[in-house]
Amino acid sequence: MSVVALAAVASLVAVVPAAAFSPNLVSGVSVFDSARRTRTTANAAALNQYAPQAAGLVDVSDIYAQRDVYSMEEWAAQFGMQKAPGVEIASEDGVDYSLQATQPISTGQSVVYVPSDIVLNSASIQQEFGESLAQAEAVLVQGIKVRVRVKEGINYRLPLFRLMAKILVEYEKGQESAFYPWLNSLPRQFFNGVSMTKACTSCLPPYAGWLTSNEKINYARFAQALRQGWVPLSQETVSNEEVVKWAYNVAFTRFHEVWQPERAKLIGPMADMLNHAADPNCAIEVDYSGNINVVALREIPAGSALTISYGDPTNPTPLFAQYGFLPQDCTTIFCKAMHLEPQIRGLGYDFAELLFQTETGEIAPKVWDVFLYSILQQNDSGAAQQFYAACQSDDEGTKEQYNAQYFEYTLAALKEHVYTILNDCEQLTMRAQSYDLNQHPRVPVIVAHNELVFNTFTMTAALLEQMG
Repeated sequence: MSVVALAAVASLVAVVPAAAFSPNLVSGVSVFDSARRTRTTANAAALNQYAPQAAGLVDVSDIYAQRDVYSMEEWAAQFGMQKAPGVEIASEDGVDYSLQATQPISTGQSVVYVPSDIVLNSASIQQEFGESLAQAEAVLVQGIKVRVRVKEGINYRLPLFRLMAKILVEYEKGQESAFYPWLNSLPRQFFNGVSMTKACTSCLPPYAGWLTSNEKINYARFAQALRQGWVPLSQETVSNEEVVKWAYNVAFTRFHEVWQPERAKLIGPMADMLNHAADPNCAIEVDYSGNINVVALREIPAGSALTISYGDPTNPTPLFAQYGFLPQDCTTIFCKAMHLEPQIRGLGYDFAELLFQTETGEIAPKVWDVFLYSILQQNDSGAAQQFYAACQSDDEGTKEQYNAQYFEYTLAALKEHVYTILNDCEQLTMRAQSYDLNQHPRVPVIVAHNELVFNTFTMTAALLEQMG
């Protein structure tokens, strides 16, 4: 899924009349009228008419394979997927696809509806596979003989594991799968952290490297749990690293998370083609029956890409690590102070608060707090406790006193950090640019990420020099 606005493509299936769309969206309630609720549900045989006649699995090894998105659209429509008039699939290159408005869309208008029949839902997957999936999940959790925090993280990720398992089960069915048209419309190549070679990973700054490493570890644990034999998959499938990683990436890059009536991760064909924007014009809502509604958040002019938010727009690195693209509209980045993670956690701060402005290099106030707290911890435990208390109680007066008293030391520590990151970025980028793109196709996005960090930190360094 690209973040670039894409040109419209013709030859789309018919859409339902505008009267079938409600102008308002109420959370937890379907926005479509009775015509939708009385639709005829297609069966798997009808669905598979859109699959190629030749038997076989989706070839995930062919990264240049044409994505059959239009057969997928017909398949989804057969099952009750509906789009507002003027919502069309668009692509500039035949590789990346998105949804675009070719007609104006009103605020609150329903843009896309995906019925629960074709939504992959981790909650229903759990019920579908029952004990076999539960055993695999038990292996996944029990196999981690480390601190409790990691086990809690694995439990938090179980909905993603369920999606991955379902995708592999449907993949293995080939054309017999009711989801074959959707599977055959998906990208074969990904550019996120899990997909990176070891050489590419070695070219990432600390924060991006940390995120990528964590995700690679999570993928390896998922794959190992699947290979224990509990989930109904053949040994040939679970031993195929390319296929297993593809399934993980499909689940990881296309899910939408809900918390009511229970926490679950879902993938809605067609709705999963919405691109990311820091200021999105659409939002996804899921009713209690698991139907997905995409609603316009504001007036959308004709020719606009339809977008949602994939995550925190203040910090592009997690988006880069998870989805494999660098947002073009980010205005801030994390300060990259991974060596001060204990202080960050200790103060109760979040990475999203510790930012540098990408256009000016300006430093967020809490960045100064973290560096000062580290200095105080190393040199004056009593002062560190008092400063900690001031941060927790939002005692700005006391914080300002400490910042003024220790300013020269905090400034020196920040300068050292910024120049270290600048040097690292320069060296890492040079290393990445020395690689063969045929062997390491993710180099361009890595270089773009590193250059964003380098340019921002260069401005920050200039500001710090002006301070003394």
